[in-house]
Amino acid sequence: VLFAYPFLAPTQPVGGEILLVEGWLPDYALEKAKALSLHDNYKLVVTTGGGILTDHPLAQYKTLANWTALRLNKQGVPLGKIIPVPVTIISRKDRTYHKALAVKSRLNEMGLTQASIDVVSLGAHSRRTWLMFKKVFPLVNVGVVTLEPKDYDINRWWLSSAGVRDVISEVVAYLYARLIFSPFI
Repeated sequence: VLFAYPFLAPTQPVGGEILLVEGWLPDYALEKAKALSLHDNYKLVVTTGGGILTDHPLAQYKTLANWTALRLNKQGVPLGKIIPVPVTIISRKDRTYHKALAVKSRLNEMGLTQASIDVVSLGAHSRRTWLMFKKVFPLVNVGVVTLEPKDYDINRWWLSSAGVRDVISEVVAYLYARLIFSPFI
């Protein structure tokens, strides 16, 4: 149990050409993603995310991908380096897989079928995100960069309700993704 968090939150970047940033990340995590994008050899920063409901305060941005692209730009990432990739499939199931499919489709359109990718995610969600992207990009070198959550101590996650909820739910979700998930279901 004590090793669950380190297993779920690996950092194994491949020094990819593309830095992929999940649209739901909080601003403090985007600051770290921005630093990565500016100091490493990334040619592009891809943001992902689904639609935003019309009655939501962020509805003007239409998708989390667009909103995150704007936030990264406001933090100093050049707009010409950012590619928002909205997810058009509305699904409560296998959202990360659908994000990976949307990214693959967009990269194919751009002629970047062999570009290596480093996926930036937060905490215990990272391994599952990495797994889904590796499933969708079997011939591409895919790495992962895990950013730490601020709402609990990762070395003592079991002492906070946020840590317990996060780790337990991600253990279950990872097992589903690893053992049950099928793109054909």
